[in-house]
Amino acid sequence: MTAAEFTILVQKHQGLVYTVCRQLTGDDHIAQDLAQETFLSAWKSIDRCPPGAQPQWLARIAANKAKDYLKSAWHRRVNAPGDEILALSGAPPESQPERQLSERAGAEELRELILALREPYRQVCILFFLEELPQPEIAARLGRPLRTVSSQIARARQMLQKQIKERSAGNNGTGTV
Repeated sequence: MTAAEFTILVQKHQGLVYTVCRQLTGDDHIAQDLAQETFLSAWKSIDRCPPGAQPQWLARIAANKAKDYLKSAWHRRVNAPGDEILALSGAPPESQPERQLSERAGAEELRELILALREPYRQVCILFFLEELPQPEIAARLGRPLRTVSSQIARARQMLQKQIKERSAGNNGTGTV
């Protein structure tokens, strides 16, 4: 396939590839990056594409790129399991307590909030948020089931979210002249 033919292929199927990536990741910017990676991979292995099956082939590459991203350490560190629970309870996924607090008051205040949590949440949060350990390693270190650790992180996030809202309300409601 020539470069001109591949350009036509990209123009014809870029919407499909982007949509697959966007549906799986839920993020516009990440989907754009993954769509580019998809077409780069497609270009490198275009000779393996069955004739007439370009849309399906590209969609499969896009899905695999998105799945690889979702399994990556970077994604797990940024979007930890439990965000779905917050989204179901009404909090938007981008309102992760650790991010809000870091942006508003800094990492030291987050550390203080985590250290003030009661057990069993304090230990889990120290390992997860401060030491950035993956949940399976936390479960092994603490001798707890993985599902328990995941639930404890989700509940701790809800507690942190509540504390952050209370602090925000306290700071915004008491203005000085």
